[in-house]
Amino acid sequence: MTIHMIWAEARNRVIGAGDTIPWRVPGEQKIFKERTAGSTVVMGRATWDSLPLKPLPGRQNVVLTRSRQWSSPGALVIHGGDGVPATDFWVMGGGTVYEMFLPVAEHIVRTRIDLDAEGDVFAPELGDDWAVTESSGVIVAPNGVSYVVEDLRRTGPA
Repeated sequence: MTIHMIWAEARNRVIGAGDTIPWRVPGEQKIFKERTAGSTVVMGRATWDSLPLKPLPGRQNVVLTRSRQWSSPGALVIHGGDGVPATDFWVMGGGTVYEMFLPVAEHIVRTRIDLDAEGDVFAPELGDDWAVTESSGVIVAPNGVSYVVEDLRRTGPA
């Protein structure tokens, strides 16, 4: 079983503001699409609600919610982390869902955006048991904002 996590964060670990991503960096979201294509993605209901296109095409969309009555076309609804119907999947947010799966995740793709952003949702703090195994080096988007894509692997037991 491999649990992957993927997010983009500003300098202050902000990943969201309200129901949106507080930046637009051309090319940055392409990383998410490439990494998760053909896979199962797991998200909270607020993340699902924030998607401009539902369901995300080319992926099995699993939505974690406390509400037993909630449903939406294209979403496979679960009510706990043990309900994911795949052994290899990507956790894509929000903050509470990242915190839930972080103790058992083995791989993270983290995009570090070189800007300050106001927000109310933050990436989880990673401990010393995570190490960067690959880095894209600095990428400068057409709008001048730079970012780095890092793959991290757990170095201790999950």
